[in-house]
Amino acid sequence: MNDELELMVLPLVLRLERVAPPERADALEAAAKAVLSLLAEPGDWAGELGAWQASGRIRKVVRRARGAEWRRVLDLPGRTIEHGTAQVRVHPPVPLDGWPKDLSRLQVSGTDLADTRPPGPPLPVVLWENPGLAMTAGKAMAQAGHAAQLAWWASRPAERAAWYEAGLPLSVRTADKERFADLESRPLPVVRDAGFTEIAAGSVTFVAEAPWL
Repeated sequence: MNDELELMVLPLVLRLERVAPPERADALEAAAKAVLSLLAEPGDWAGELGAWQASGRIRKVVRRARGAEWRRVLDLPGRTIEHGTAQVRVHPPVPLDGWPKDLSRLQVSGTDLADTRPPGPPLPVVLWENPGLAMTAGKAMAQAGHAAQLAWWASRPAERAAWYEAGLPLSVRTADKERFADLESRPLPVVRDAGFTEIAAGSVTFVAEAPWL
């Protein structure tokens, strides 16, 4: 396997202004939808996306920006997803040590958010978060992106097309312990963390559930 490809990452940037931060669930769902958007319609970045996926590692790094930082991020190649109270920008994959300057200077650690309202009924595609793990919002956004990507890979072409035509609807929810144990035991896409940050390697962070999976 090509070592250079192994070190590629997908940058995600969350807009996090000082006033009115986004809801946590909105941020996680926006990150997942941003990843799916790039997979479904890579556009000019098909080469970078193909190399990143071919590496066998789908590492994602979430950073945050506000004010002038966010405006500089918008000038870089990428795509902005607005979902509920959240705005997330996804950029084409870059080498781990070759980030554009306006992305590399952004903060990566300590991004945390809260939900101030109860969740509504989940949509048919649900990314279930492990209730037994404590993850910052930034970490959970990356893991939700992994779950969405594994669900996409596990879907047949016709299922992907129908999902895309519907607008890539999905929900992120935290399962209770019994529900999560049941989900883990089923043949569904499971995210196991590599252990780079926050939690132990091999920890199951998310399970993706969809009617066709």
